[in-house]
Amino acid sequence: MANLFARFLKDESGATAIEYGLLAALIALGIIAGATTIGSQIGATFTTIGDDLTAANQ
Repeated sequence: MANLFARFLKDESGATAIEYGLLAALIALGIIAGATTIGSQIGATFTTIGDDLTAANQ
């Protein structure tokens, strides 16, 4: 039983999987934040272009 417990404490495969999961979540969070910011800026740019085209047509 002591041998089984010692092997369990030395096993780091679960810790590695958790680390990779946390890293993937952090990368996904960064991508989402960046896409949101860029999306807002692109939306504002298209709104400005649309307003300018509307003003040029009148």
